[in-house]
Amino acid sequence: MRFHIMTLFPEIFHSYMNESIMKRAVEKNIIEVCVYNIRDFSNNKHKKVDDYPFGGGAGMVMTPQPIYDTYKHIVDKYNINNPRVIYLTPKGKVHNQTIATDMSKEDDVILLCGHYEGVDQRIIDLIVTDEISIGDYVLTGGELPALILIDSISRLIPGVLSQNESFEEESFKDNLLEYPHYTRPREFMELEVPDVLLSGNHKNIDKWRHDESVRITKERRPDLYKKACK
Repeated sequence: MRFHIMTLFPEIFHSYMNESIMKRAVEKNIIEVCVYNIRDFSNNKHKKVDDYPFGGGAGMVMTPQPIYDTYKHIVDKYNINNPRVIYLTPKGKVHNQTIATDMSKEDDVILLCGHYEGVDQRIIDLIVTDEISIGDYVLTGGELPALILIDSISRLIPGVLSQNESFEEESFKDNLLEYPHYTRPREFMELEVPDVLLSGNHKNIDKWRHDESVRITKERRPDLYKKACK
């Protein structure tokens, strides 16, 4: 699977992709991350990529030409038809595990990282297929949300996680949050590991973990709990 990132700050991605699980996935050729500096595609002699908004208002808006030419370079180079193009924006649908699972089935995903006051609406109308948000707050740009999408999607691709890192029992499986984890020592600061986890009875352990997932989800995310009960 290839992730194509259109951004004004490519170095942000290089540092993250050279660590841990993402680095191993790239080295094993399971995923490929291609980063494109939108400024490199600007026709402006000063490589300008933004301008004042029509109608007035604070801030600057990213102009359409550099973004569109970056997009054209990607689809022409890799011969991609009807690509999934994701614009990271607070106005988008909030990202979740279902969306990540859906996107993990794609061969190519193009991520557009906005900046300033966002991008010219015509870019959204012309090339964007999905507008995605990572929550109800404002960030400086789309780079951090893009990294979150790459991470959440990549770990669902077969071979990215090792057997010990399997996502099968992680949070949001069946709309339930994950159960608590414990390791050595058995007692720490007068707090002990629950006896059931030391019993060796895997049926009882599985039941305890499920019950804990249900309890935590009901307490902390009643919205997910309602989905899990359907």
